Amino acid sequence: MFYGDYMKFNIKNFVLYAVLLVLFSSFVLSLFKIVHWVDDSKESKEQIDYIMDSVVIEEEDEEEGEVLSEEPDPYNPYWDFIKMSLMSVDLNELKSINPDTVGWINVGGTNINYPIVQSIDNDFYLSHSFDKSYNDAGWVFMDYRNSTSLSDKNTIIYAHSRFDNTMFGTLRNVLSNGWLNNSDNYIVRLSTETENTLWQVFSVYKIPTTSDYLAIDFDGNFLDFVSMLKERSQFDFNTNVSEDDRILTLSTCYNDTSKVVMHAKLIKIQQR
Repeated sequence: MFYGDYMKFNIKNFVLYAVLLVLFSSFVLSLFKIVHWVDDSKESKEQIDYIMDSVVIEEEDEEEGEVLSEEPDPYNPYWDFIKMSLMSVDLNELKSINPDTVGWINVGGTNINYPIVQSIDNDFYLSHSFDKSYNDAGWVFMDYRNSTSLSDKNTIIYAHSRFDNTMFGTLRNVLSNGWLNNSDNYIVRLSTETENTLWQVFSVYKIPTTSDYLAIDFDGNFLDFVSMLKERSQFDFNTNVSEDDRILTLSTCYNDTSKVVMHAKLIKIQQR
């Protein structure tokens, strides 16, 4: 073998070994991530099971609560929604586990049925579970800028979109015809220490990652903001939103570059 051929042979072998090393390293890293994801998922489900065994969730009478933002159109689905029952959750046991607990959320037609927490920033509960242990599954949390009294014009709640359908993993269901074709799904229930509330969905969509729908304070442009949200909606919910309304925003990842978002307006409230 000539020297030139020998060098070419060594270079080819080096490239081959380098490629194999990269592939092997990628495999090991992927395997590690899968094991880590499974462990996080297992720990999250254990906490969810414990919470569901510990908490008391009650359905309030359909006649209970103050009706807000009355709809003038008698054929608007709003009139069916306000007849739906409120949800009341005893948060005392949850607050003894985690004082950051601020409420409970239930979204129609999804698996979303969890306590809500709030920290001093929007980072902590991206990587910590309900008991504050480190967990990449995170938890369902309210924007740190929001008042827990739900008095802001736009209350924002986040969670990861988990492939095991925990946290906001089933929020992507709202983009499917199966979810959209059942109007009973168009309701979000919240329960806090001071009130139980009912919210009517008016917009759902997928969008490249942006923060323009995460505004909380408005200086006379609230209706312009609402108009933007409704124009983005994948479905026309035939829901009117006025200057006096308060809205709820749920946000999660669809993939690495886009979000799934739901917006609903407050239509019924019960003081506790």
